[in-house]
Amino acid sequence: MVKLIHTLADHGDDVNCCAFSFSLLATCSLDKTIRLYSLHDFTELPHSPLKFHTYAVHCCCFSPSGHILASCSTDGTTVLWNTENGQMLAVMEQPSGSPVRVCQFSPDSRCLTSGAADGTVVLWNAQSYKLYRCGSVKDGSLAACAFSPNGSFFVTGSSCGDLTVWDDKMRCLHSEKAHDLGITCCDFSSQPVSDGEQGLQFFRLASCGQDCQVKIWIVSFTHILARSTEDQLKQFTEDWSEEDVSTWLCAQDLKDLVGIFKMNNIDGKELLNLTKESLADDLKIDSLGLRSKVLRKIEELRTKVKSLSSGIPDEFICPITRELMKDPVIAS
Repeated sequence: MVKLIHTLADHGDDVNCCAFSFSLLATCSLDKTIRLYSLHDFTELPHSPLKFHTYAVHCCCFSPSGHILASCSTDGTTVLWNTENGQMLAVMEQPSGSPVRVCQFSPDSRCLTSGAADGTVVLWNAQSYKLYRCGSVKDGSLAACAFSPNGSFFVTGSSCGDLTVWDDKMRCLHSEKAHDLGITCCDFSSQPVSDGEQGLQFFRLASCGQDCQVKIWIVSFTHILARSTEDQLKQFTEDWSEEDVSTWLCAQDLKDLVGIFKMNNIDGKELLNLTKESLADDLKIDSLGLRSKVLRKIEELRTKVKSLSSGIPDEFICPITRELMKDPVIAS
């Protein structure tokens, strides 16, 4: 049974988003305001509406504790508010100045993402209000964002239909076309599907798009990738054990090759030295497509090793040559 219990009609234009905390309801609108209501009786709080934005407010979200509210707008800013008194805590400007379409807190409240119309996504330190890392998708504007329940990675969805997985260092872990006509929303299930086998966690992710479809995904996360830079340097080099290689194969959707690699005692050192000849002649992998996929994944691994061992942030390295950019330019 569904029963309407209350209607709120305080906004003067389209309402774009609503969000719940444990005690409040927040709404935001094209009328440039954010409104806060008590869940006890749906009365508007004395310090509502919250006013700062100079253009439409597209998204609002509470921190997990409910004490902070984030709002983002066409004016290119993401604003943090104290929900208890309506005080504005910080104004964080998108580096590109592009309209901000979506914002989302991490589960531990330490980080906040903001995604813009030009495809840029920013990871902010929500405690110091400073920009931590910035990235961008290849095409389209960002329309959706969701953190995994453990906060180790997050997913963005674009108007071009691309679903992109980022780690907490803003490294792109995976990207693929999910919806033909653009993504409108995505969200994680609060509980992992499983946790334990070979250091993997599996999470359910739902995405919905303008193609009239809702897709359910299983996203795997390797604990190795969530470790500190020092641990990553160890794990992404010749120190990998055969078991680490098996974990890596599973994470790359190459689980069927685990037995072959174990039979041939492939550890980290051997993995980095595999060639198309050794895959065909020594490991007896007959499928050309499968060999090509393995080589492609190994090359991606070598690239990560080079990036981590250099100590240079990935955004300073040319995505094509993987060399340090000395005089970079931005093309329109």
